[in-house]
Amino acid sequence: MSETASPKLELGRVGDSTPRIDGVPKVTGEFAYSSDLQAAGMLWGHTVRSPHAHARIVSIDISEAVGMPGVHAVLTHEDVPGEKRYGLEFADQPVLAYERVRYYGEPVALVAAEHPEQARRAAGRIRVEYEPLEPVVDPERATEQDPLHPDRPTMSHGYRDDPRPNVVRSLLIRHGDPEADGEVTVSGVYEVGIQDQAFLGPESGLAVPDGEGGVDVYVATQWLHVDRDQVAPCLNLKPEQVRIHLAGVGGAFGGREDLSMQLHGALLALHTDRPVKIVYNREESFVGHIHRHPAKIWAEHRSTRDGKLVNVRVRILLDGGAYASSSTAVTSNAASFAVGPYAVDNALIESTCVYTNNPPCGAMRGFGAVQVCFAHEAQMDKLAEALDIDPIELRLLNALGPGGSLPTGQKITGTLPVADVIRRAAELDIPEQEELPRDPMRLPGGSGNTTRGEGVRRGVGFAVGFKNIGYSEGFDDYTAARVRLDADGSAEVHCAAAEVGQGVANVILQVARTELGSSDVVLAPHTTATVDSAGSASASRMTWMAAGAVRDACRAALEERQQNGGKAVDVERIYRHPRTTPLDPETGQITGERAHVAYACAAMRVVAEVDVELGLTRVVWIGTAQDVGKAVNPQAVTGQIEGGTAQGLGLALMEEIQTRDGLITNASFTDYLIPTTLDMPPVVSVLIEEAEPDAPYGVKGVGEPPTVVSTAAVVAALRAATGRELTRVPVKPDDIVGL
Repeated sequence: MSETASPKLELGRVGDSTPRIDGVPKVTGEFAYSSDLQAAGMLWGHTVRSPHAHARIVSIDISEAVGMPGVHAVLTHEDVPGEKRYGLEFADQPVLAYERVRYYGEPVALVAAEHPEQARRAAGRIRVEYEPLEPVVDPERATEQDPLHPDRPTMSHGYRDDPRPNVVRSLLIRHGDPEADGEVTVSGVYEVGIQDQAFLGPESGLAVPDGEGGVDVYVATQWLHVDRDQVAPCLNLKPEQVRIHLAGVGGAFGGREDLSMQLHGALLALHTDRPVKIVYNREESFVGHIHRHPAKIWAEHRSTRDGKLVNVRVRILLDGGAYASSSTAVTSNAASFAVGPYAVDNALIESTCVYTNNPPCGAMRGFGAVQVCFAHEAQMDKLAEALDIDPIELRLLNALGPGGSLPTGQKITGTLPVADVIRRAAELDIPEQEELPRDPMRLPGGSGNTTRGEGVRRGVGFAVGFKNIGYSEGFDDYTAARVRLDADGSAEVHCAAAEVGQGVANVILQVARTELGSSDVVLAPHTTATVDSAGSASASRMTWMAAGAVRDACRAALEERQQNGGKAVDVERIYRHPRTTPLDPETGQITGERAHVAYACAAMRVVAEVDVELGLTRVVWIGTAQDVGKAVNPQAVTGQIEGGTAQGLGLALMEEIQTRDGLITNASFTDYLIPTTLDMPPVVSVLIEEAEPDAPYGVKGVGEPPTVVSTAAVVAALRAATGRELTRVPVKPDDIVGL
């Protein structure tokens, strides 16, 4: 009887397709998410939230709640021991509302009790008297209404001075001659609805007092150290007394950059001297995090009769909701990428974000670039039709590339193969149209079996877009990594890079194995307690930044061990990308060599079928080519492209938070629809690998470009099938049938 050797587990190095280290436990249900956390003596926290979008707080009466069975704490703003406000970039958001509430669902009070039902019942006994105020809900009128933030917290930060009330930020980019005329002009107005990140794991976490006045918070987050730096001042603690630990994350997509339960859980834990767990339900999650900014975009494109762009003029209005979050960065991104990845000598771009009493908005995958890509690609198709030029040829004629300049004046010094991704995506073979009759599951309407295909038309759409990699405009963007290298060659890597499902844990291990020449490498828990900041898992930066930090720490560890005769070493290194500088507040032009670190682009071809009589749609096939620099893990890159495409498809066809006077009316996955496996078509991905010269191993972030471009490409296919302009997303059946 012969013996079969056990298969060797290939752990992988840079460039290898490596299985995710968390893949098996997630598939088998053994993975521990933040909502699974437990601690001895644990209490349950609950948040009392505002039922109004805008109201004055007249009084808060907690007397009934305090004496209820099992209740250990009832807290209001008066119980916050330190700073009363916090914020991701600007401290404009109350820890617990005082004086007035500015959005539906804003936290007003906290309860901790022995059982979650006791906490919920006690919360229901807290009497808050409100005086409703007129909500600011129309972003087009916001600058004419009373200010929601009279102290203007985002002003005097190097931004253009805009004296109008309720302006978060306004940015004006003047490039060349903004009045230059073309021979052909097309214009349009485009709108994007509020999209939710819709992660499957709602906000949750566990706060544990350390018995010495400090606290440990275990939470699903994207940015551990910035969480700490917001939490500590509000608790009146030193940063080292607050330790943030990454718990299992059930999706993020920008929605976990801002605080959720971190500060509230810590307050309750320190007040009760007991561990406190908080888990949001789905309805609470919809008000417990920020969303994608809704936008209205006015665009005008002028060209020669041969199709060369002469002048692009764009006005962008973003609704930031009640608080600033990362709206200033989104405002800048929307302006910076409003023209698309095209060369144009003249441009006038105005981007404005306003405060309203609508749900707060901030970072979501592709922030700012998604909204404007929908507009600029619709404009390019409209221009191609006016010129009677093939839409792909028009894009190639105007494609931006290395050496070219953006409307901000920044030259492309790295790789940006726009023309290549356009050609490669256009060359992909689209599937033949299926004969009728066919299985209803392969028709618009699917399992609804509402059509036999009589009114179904097919359309093919195309789009290209791009976005920045990393943080911009002078932000001190860095990542730290620490490597403990033992005498036997084994290593432990510490890095606070948040693993939010994107696979950065694999990237860290692949880099360490490559640099150390060993597979005996383990990744320590992600925490603020053992290593400096890694920055946020956002802006397509984490692969680039973590790879640079881990690479440098590994090389330093090897060098130090060689110098000390092979003894164990423990070193930490900080990696920074090339320096960026702010945009000029008056002209929108660069003030140094670059405002953005680098760029990545993608092109997408979509085949869709539409029942034009019923307004039902089906995306049949998607083919894409994407600029990825160097793929650290090609399998993971393909997965990111598929996931990002799904979110763009969702925005195109179904995803939108509905509000009425600022109140969310569809806060459930019954009423807020997201794509399922039945909605997703086959996705064919071509990876264009051109190493980015300034990046470690030539890498680029890959998570955002597919989301940036897919919404525009899907709607382009719907336009081709229906002949309708379809200027707003998500596209609804009524938009197609014209009711």
